[in-house]
Formats: sequence, C-alpha cells, structure tokens
Amino acid sequence: MASENNKNILLVLDLDETLIHATETQLEIPYSFTYADYFIYNRPGLEEFLKTISVDFDLAIWSSADDRYVEDIVAQITPPIIDFKFIWGRSRCTTRRDYSLDIYVHEKRLKKVKKQGYNIERMLIVDDSPEKTKDNYGNAIYVNPFEGDQEDRELQLLVKYLSSIKDLKNIRSLEKRGWRNQI
Repeated sequence: MASENNKNILLVLDLDETLIHATETQLEIPYSFTYADYFIYNRPGLEEFLKTISVDFDLAIWSSADDRYVEDIVAQITPPIIDFKFIWGRSRCTTRRDYSLDIYVHEKRLKKVKKQGYNIERMLIVDDSPEKTKDNYGNAIYVNPFEGDQEDRELQLLVKYLSSIKDLKNIRSLEKRGWRNQI
C-alpha cells in the first residue's frame, strides 16, 4: 500500500496504442515480439522512456485489455530496473455503456488508485483514449495513438514534458491539454 506522502508522482501508463501496438496483421516493419496471434510493436524509444522516467516518477500500468494479456505483455517490455507499483487490466476497470455509440467502455477511474493510498494530486494517467479516462480530468495526459509508425517521437516528447512538471505538488492545478506546446 502506498503512503499519502508519496515522494514521486505516480505515472499510470496505458498499454495498447500508448506503449505498444498489437495487431493480427504483420506490418511491413520488424515486430518486437509475438503474443498468441498478435504481432507486437514497441513504440519507438519505449525502453529508454521507461528507464528515464522511472528516476523521477513511480510507474504503474493500467490497460483495459484482458488481465493475463496485460501481465504477459508488460513482462516482455519491462526493462529489469523497472518496478511497477501495480499492473492492472480490465478487471480493475469500470464498465460503462455509451448509449450514443452503442458500445461498452472500460473506464479507468483514478479513485480506485486513490483507495490504494495514493494522493490524487500526485497522480497522472497517460492514455490515448479520452473516453476511458474521462473521470480523471485534471490528471490525464493524452498521447497520439501509436499504430506502428517507426518515426513516432511521442515518448521522447513526453519525457521532456514530464521532466518539466515532476516537482509539482498538485498535478491537477496544471492545464495539460496542449502539453506538447508547453515543452
């Protein structure tokens, strides 16, 4: 259980289309590894991102994908020096029906993380899907979805941005929309 006096900001990272891209159709570039029927492509700079950002932030993974898939993929992409505070999958999400789109959305509500002893003012969630984190206004950083583009530089930009805000006492007080322009 975390302490209310967390030294570092907790950075909760999404998996699919944020850190990796998983597809049943092989792209015309080398894949990072395979999992079941999926070709997995790591986002460019993933390992360096995790190593660099772990110096100043506590890290966690929260994906809306199946729990076993999440655990297995994270085991493949995690550098040995990284110790995630938690790795959560769909079972920790809240399922909500979006009647306008006629779909079910698996939401990641940070109040569940708060119940683990983390301070909401010292939490960030990084995701490519605003609909899954809509209840986390003030804590969310939205990244462009990664779909295998090897020229993608989102993680390098994110490191610069996160490094500039690592010492904030209340992360919710900072406007994070347009974060790329704040670097």
